[in-house]
Amino acid sequence: MSRNLALLTVVSALMAETTLADAPNVVADIAPVHSLVARVMDGVGTPDLILPPGASPHEYSLRPSEASALQGADIVVWMGPDLAPWMEDAVETLAADARNLSLLEADGTMLLDFREDALFEKHVHGHGEHDDHAEDHEDDHDHDHDHDHDDHSGHDHGNHSDHDSHAWLSPANAAIWVNLIAAELSSADPQNAGAYFANAAAAREELDALTAEVNTVLAPVRGGSFITFHDAYQYFETAFDFPASGAISISDAADPSPARIAGIQQRVRDENIGCVLAEPQFNPGLVTTVLDGTEANTAVIDPIGVDIEPGPSLYPQLIRNIANTLAECL
Repeated sequence: MSRNLALLTVVSALMAETTLADAPNVVADIAPVHSLVARVMDGVGTPDLILPPGASPHEYSLRPSEASALQGADIVVWMGPDLAPWMEDAVETLAADARNLSLLEADGTMLLDFREDALFEKHVHGHGEHDDHAEDHEDDHDHDHDHDHDDHSGHDHGNHSDHDSHAWLSPANAAIWVNLIAAELSSADPQNAGAYFANAAAAREELDALTAEVNTVLAPVRGGSFITFHDAYQYFETAFDFPASGAISISDAADPSPARIAGIQQRVRDENIGCVLAEPQFNPGLVTTVLDGTEANTAVIDPIGVDIEPGPSLYPQLIRNIANTLAECL
């Protein structure tokens, strides 16, 4: 009996090794996407992360190990060229034979248009509709608006599209994507299709629970006014019906002009805005300047999970952190 048990253990171990060995090589571009892929692959394999935490997705030079991971990839899951224009060539050159899942271009992904002005009108905010006020303010934009179109922040409309590329901050998008990721993995690895789809179903339940949790956290401060450092959060704002009043900078590649800072400062005073949210990678002095002479609190958030350990739990923790920080700040 014990001999049979030992044999069974060895066979199970060999089967487990085979499953892991047979799992496709998957690479993901940014930590939130990597987290969703890791959740779907849980128990079968582990994806590689191309961009280390803290690196900007808008501009990046691949290290040899990352280029090698792309070269060996069976599947590339990434946001797409709108977020990371530099990666388009890398994928075409290094992973030409890999399956390519570009999430911003995938069916079912909810896309929102860029808000051209960093001072938002709440009543036209965040429903994917074009902001009619953008044209009205076109002439009022100070000179930094011109720089915003030349940078690599994803705001270069000539490059790809007019859509805001920070779409991972919508849990509804994440719920659509885990299914797409499971389908892509299952096509490449039919043997583990059951595991991928079961993981995706569990992930969607977790995302529903996360949404409910965040709504509970935000309920006591709903109606509060806040401003972000740069306009990266409208998917989160839309998901939880909690619009920002503005952003210090339209772009995350160019500092705002003195005229814009003065405009934001005036708005903080005039509208009694309670919170100005900074980001770890940007100049804290600008936030200090905006806060000068106002009653607003400040706190630090980031849209990509800089301080969170990469892996399956990063995505829910990222959304949770944004909500908790916003609630505490207000």
